[in-house]
Amino acid sequence: MNGSPALSRRPDLAKIADHVPRGARVLDVGCGEGDLMAVLQSEKDCDARGMEIDAEAVAKAVSRGLSVVQGDADRDLADYPDAAFDVAILSQTLQTAQRPEWLLDQLLRIGERAFVSFPNFAYWRMRASLMVNGRMPVTRHLPVSWYETPNIHHLTVDDFREFLRAKDVGVENCWFFANGREIGGRRANWRAEHAVFQLRR
Repeated sequence: MNGSPALSRRPDLAKIADHVPRGARVLDVGCGEGDLMAVLQSEKDCDARGMEIDAEAVAKAVSRGLSVVQGDADRDLADYPDAAFDVAILSQTLQTAQRPEWLLDQLLRIGERAFVSFPNFAYWRMRASLMVNGRMPVTRHLPVSWYETPNIHHLTVDDFREFLRAKDVGVENCWFFANGREIGGRRANWRAEHAVFQLRR
């Protein structure tokens, strides 16, 4: 699965695809143009549905034959019934949510398990750039200036772990990435560019 061309530039999505069970009912929240959904359908025989706020991305996903609706995750997840999916996915979107706590509750209400990935704002290169330059860093994973970024919550790996403990959410697995490759979890709070967590109530 990691060799899938559609996911080759997104190791977090490749890792999620590897761990979604074959034949699962999946909701990909913030699915973009549907690259992960396409792989889950073709390689895992999943019933994959998507929600995306950007109308142009929705149109491209639908043109690929994918089942994607335009919607705002900060509001529209409430319309889904409990346990409607085996897996709910939120990739690189939590930091853009208006209500991250509510959003995570919804993911774990509508899915038996959830995958959440996010950029780690404690990554050492970001720390060094801020310390040396005194300005918010622009990086490969955060490619726009502070006034253009959709990110409104700047969380770290340790922040997210504490958030999960406070909410009594179980972590089934987690993975960390830097420079396009997976790294070990040791000292991930400063070594990882981004993280993936597999969660369950």
